[in-house]
Amino acid sequence: MSSAPLAEPDAIPTPLNALHEELGARMVRFAGYRMPVQYPQGLVAEHRHTREKASLFDVSHMGHISVSGPSAAAALEQILPIDVLDLGLHRQRYALLLAENGGILDDLMVLNRGEDYLLIVNASRKHEDLAWIQARIGSECTVTALPDMALVALQGPLAGAVLQRPVPATSLLNFMQGTPFDFKDARGYITRSGYTGEDGFEISLPATHIEAFARWVLKQPDVLPAGLGARNTLRLEAGLCLYGTDMDSTTTPSQASLNWSIPKVRRSGGQRAGGFTGADLVLAQIEGRTPIDSVRVGLQALEPVPVRDGTVLHIPGGDALGVVTSGSLAPSLDRPIAMGYVPPQYAAHCTRIDAMVRGKPVPMEVVPLPFIGTRYRKS
Repeated sequence: MSSAPLAEPDAIPTPLNALHEELGARMVRFAGYRMPVQYPQGLVAEHRHTREKASLFDVSHMGHISVSGPSAAAALEQILPIDVLDLGLHRQRYALLLAENGGILDDLMVLNRGEDYLLIVNASRKHEDLAWIQARIGSECTVTALPDMALVALQGPLAGAVLQRPVPATSLLNFMQGTPFDFKDARGYITRSGYTGEDGFEISLPATHIEAFARWVLKQPDVLPAGLGARNTLRLEAGLCLYGTDMDSTTTPSQASLNWSIPKVRRSGGQRAGGFTGADLVLAQIEGRTPIDSVRVGLQALEPVPVRDGTVLHIPGGDALGVVTSGSLAPSLDRPIAMGYVPPQYAAHCTRIDAMVRGKPVPMEVVPLPFIGTRYRKS
């Protein structure tokens, strides 16, 4: 994860900034926002606490976009390669926003709330995403930014027990399902989702109420705050991409190993095949008609040497063949892991690859993703 120590005075504070400072967080500038990277207990402790109990993350830098109107679902299918028309009420799906050349402009969540479709987009892209979506489907439906909404994520095996106290309906939710709820005099929305590989929830509330909700959650037994550092190592262990690090507008879904996010109904031969931005190249790559020159893989170091983002990957004893996009010591595995891009012929499991760390080769092995099993609650 790329984060610089906070120096710029124009970094935007989130609605939880006062709470972070009160809790002793170390703050950094991330995607233009003032964000907590870790608390006094430290990154590793926060990571392990999330895996064992439950942690609260501030993700209110993310963007909320509402898409509404009778033609909203059909319009969204023009720009997203997912099945929106059959997305059930209070159901959510992961989606990619694609450029004309098939490159990934952003990855996002799409939620059917009945009165609209709520899109949760990355902080670094929310203004560009809004303009891009409005320009393409704004004449067919209403596309509105919701800057007054904030978001937190409660992640970990005990998250369900915590949230079912104030919102009993959450006990009925499975992964990627949601429910509206009331907190004090505000209307919010909870989905059973997250980006840690653990069971958990993302809670959307007006910014005016998010601090009160966060304070209530943090008073519950077994809940601690966690920052961007732990969120990064958790999502890496779960094999999840970070936009701008593991993929960007130069990366296609096939290269990023994200073909699973494009359902059969939108692929060739499906009922609503193609019809989305970038479909020609994206479908040609999925079907093997157009080859790809690199693909995202999981890598495990065979020596106890951390391999960081940007490390060049080599054929053992030979030429460079790719680069690490995310790398860290995995607290749950107690060994260095990474994700990176290599030519397809080097992507088979157990393939040996060298990472050049300070001029010395560190042997690595291609392994399946995710690095640890996910624990989403599914029916």
